[in-house]
Amino acid sequence: MVALSTVKASIPLSEILLANTNSLLIVGFGDLGSRLARLLYSDTWDISACRRHPDPGAQISQFAADYTVPGSLQFAESLQPDFVVATFTPGTRDISGYQRGFTDAAYNLLQGLGEHRPKRLIMVSSTRVYAEKEGGWVDESSELSTMDERAVAIAEAERCLLASQHEATVVRFGGIYGGEGSRLMARIARGEIAPAEPVRYTNRIHRDDCVGFLAHLMQMAGEGDEVLPVYNGVDNDPAAAHEVESWLAARMGCVPDVAAKSGATGHKRCINKLLNATGYKLQFPDYKAGYLPILKGSHNDQQ
Repeated sequence: MVALSTVKASIPLSEILLANTNSLLIVGFGDLGSRLARLLYSDTWDISACRRHPDPGAQISQFAADYTVPGSLQFAESLQPDFVVATFTPGTRDISGYQRGFTDAAYNLLQGLGEHRPKRLIMVSSTRVYAEKEGGWVDESSELSTMDERAVAIAEAERCLLASQHEATVVRFGGIYGGEGSRLMARIARGEIAPAEPVRYTNRIHRDDCVGFLAHLMQMAGEGDEVLPVYNGVDNDPAAAHEVESWLAARMGCVPDVAAKSGATGHKRCINKLLNATGYKLQFPDYKAGYLPILKGSHNDQQ
């Protein structure tokens, strides 16, 4: 159920909401989509969402639709949404799942919108699309991967939307954290942390900053401000995995004794200069700011 409580934003909700009623269609109503709906929920927003299995108790309009199926989003044009936010996910973790969940979904969304042109169409993407594997710095203009087929599927969805006749933006989020049941913290609790060598950099963003930045971009578009085609959605500190996990272990009272295995095939350091240039103020500018409330909450749960 979509609760009416508001997710804390880095800017006052009164500044996010535009003067007149606006309509938003969220395509893919998972964690980020539902959080965005809670953030914006008010009399000044008419919010609709589509998901494979609608929640009958939700307090926003929902449509049963599988966006990986051609023709499934035909209702979108009739809604005439002012904004569309697409939070695509792979149906399965194999390559075909990524192709259906991203590439096919993007084409299906454009087909569903028909002749309607929203003020802004925003796609949630991933920093995985970058080709860099050796820890170098990347910005929004950096080379994209041609070797990682899953990354290629995501990038093709980006290209589909950006090359369309829509005012489109993609936000390449780093590792999203901030929820309950963190796999990282569970691994650290078992005494496993990333090795110090070789150094592997990680990029992250708190989920509240994800939805806060998406709302910020919609505000900018609604007010006629320039919104760029691509943004890196990461915090200010692309820190080494060992640094982050050692810091967490110390505060969790854990003594690491096992070097965790990494499934990553490469690493990079993402620059968020364009995000900061929009005027958005990160609630959690680095991993310490983001994890301290989580650690405090975990400690209180154990009391």
